[in-house]
Amino acid sequence: MRINPFINMLVVVALFPIGIFAQLGVDIESGLISSGYNDARIPGDTGTLFSFSEELESDNEFYYRVRLNYRFGGKHTVSLLIAPLTIHARGFFDKDVIFQELTFPADTDVDGTYIFNSYRLTYRNDFYQGERLEFGLGLTAKIRDAEIGLKNAYQETSKVNVGFVPIINFRAFYKMNEHFGFLLEGDALAAPQGRAEDVLAALTYRVSDKALVKFGYRILEGGAGNDEVYTFSLINYLAFAVSLQF
Repeated sequence: MRINPFINMLVVVALFPIGIFAQLGVDIESGLISSGYNDARIPGDTGTLFSFSEELESDNEFYYRVRLNYRFGGKHTVSLLIAPLTIHARGFFDKDVIFQELTFPADTDVDGTYIFNSYRLTYRNDFYQGERLEFGLGLTAKIRDAEIGLKNAYQETSKVNVGFVPIINFRAFYKMNEHFGFLLEGDALAAPQGRAEDVLAALTYRVSDKALVKFGYRILEGGAGNDEVYTFSLINYLAFAVSLQF
């Protein structure tokens, strides 16, 4: 059964005494995504390895994500990110594919769905703030709400996976001049159980003291492999974002 981790995160954020925060902001990001590799085998030990992006044809999709920011003390930031992601694929396999104990025969039309919704609560300390260069590190508590599904004219099944992952957060910003800058920020961590990277590299333009626009490339990569599930993917984002402060 699906859960709504966003509600739980809102409760956590509400526990912070709002009066201590000096500044509220919001980042709104959208653009186009495309699949690099996107491989799955479920169950991880007895299923058939297949690719959403090579054996099936994955659509390019529009996406959005929203981040709420509280900044206080000049260098501390607490943020809440909502980042839904859905990719659809279709085509046929050139081999029989065993997925979730069902067999999808070769040369039969198949529709696939890849969902990787992410909800993250982040604390970051921007401990270095020079005239041109800024750098910060923090920790992200991530809840993933993932689902992989296949269906044809006769059957359908999916695997839902909801889990918690702690990740390192980082931000580096270089101010070129009064208006232009370069931003590198994201969440990333690797462990024996798997890995996760979500990183944005963007050119920024400061419209005013309260508004900043970003244009760049985001990469979402990672996965896990065990007896229950094997899935690794790389998603490319063409990203445009607006950051507003209140």
